Amino acid sequence: MKHDLTISGVVTHEELRATAASIARLQLPNGMIPWFDGGHCDPWNHVETAMALDTMGLHHEARHAYEWLADTQRDDGAWHNYYLSDGSIEDAKLDTNVCAYVAAGLWHHWLCTGDLATVKNLWPVVSSALEWVLAHRRADGTVLWAREADDTPWDYALLTGSSSIRHALRCGAMLAALVDDHPDHLLRAADAIDRVVRTNLAAFEPKDRWAMDWYYPVMTGTMEGAQAKDRLASLWNTFAMDGLGIRCVSDEPWVTAAETAECSLAHSALGDIDTAVKLLAWTRPHRCDDGSYLTGIVYPDRIAFPADERTAYTGAAIILAADAVTGASPGSRLFRHGFLDR
Repeated sequence: MKHDLTISGVVTHEELRATAASIARLQLPNGMIPWFDGGHCDPWNHVETAMALDTMGLHHEARHAYEWLADTQRDDGAWHNYYLSDGSIEDAKLDTNVCAYVAAGLWHHWLCTGDLATVKNLWPVVSSALEWVLAHRRADGTVLWAREADDTPWDYALLTGSSSIRHALRCGAMLAALVDDHPDHLLRAADAIDRVVRTNLAAFEPKDRWAMDWYYPVMTGTMEGAQAKDRLASLWNTFAMDGLGIRCVSDEPWVTAAETAECSLAHSALGDIDTAVKLLAWTRPHRCDDGSYLTGIVYPDRIAFPADERTAYTGAAIILAADAVTGASPGSRLFRHGFLDR
């Protein structure tokens, strides 16, 4: 049966196929998916674009994206922050959240394809990445944001990053169980992050200005139930520009389609589909004729910022959010609360 991501009055399946095609056109022969033509690539957004390709049935391209990660992984399990299309490293920093996200991507690939051979082949890549991430835990279980290439660690944890790592650890545990490895320590590490996020937000470096710190604990399932609903409601008026989208930062009228789509994912995760659909509808002004999406728009002048930038990860976020609303693909459950707890 064909999976249909159409949301009436918001976006059609054919339009999202065009968005996936715009992402696939950016993929380089080595599998890397840059942000835009000639742009750089970071492994986190690279994984998100691979997930979007799998959602829309472009499984060969998605596998090739994961193969690029396998080919570029460092011996210690990490990746650098930014790579250029010629294979050089633009930013050598090692970001724990960036390195963890491959686990979420590979679990999503399994959900979409049932491709056990690829999972078994890439599990050592995922396992090595997660063990590198776990080596950067603090005593309370939160994870340091990053480490410089010279081994100097940063001295604080981020709420957004730790929440995303928690999600990746649970995906990694599901993969470990699938390949008959041992998931228990991954689950314990995820549980430790949950405890801190749910009880002590002061443990994280303050980044209240950024929308991601608002909705990521909900989108990733780190906050659930009444606490999650209260969190989304409490800062809605701070970040939501009615009819336009979600501000990237609270003090600027700069709406980004990726943040708007991810906030839609957070509401879908809670079961608030009406708000999720509304948010996706607000991304429509970002859509371009070829299916790609403008990164951001500054209001009230409606100026695209960065100027005319169309990013693969933005289109990917739209696809994943539409899938979460419609439940069209098997991967649509990835962010659903409780799905990774079984």
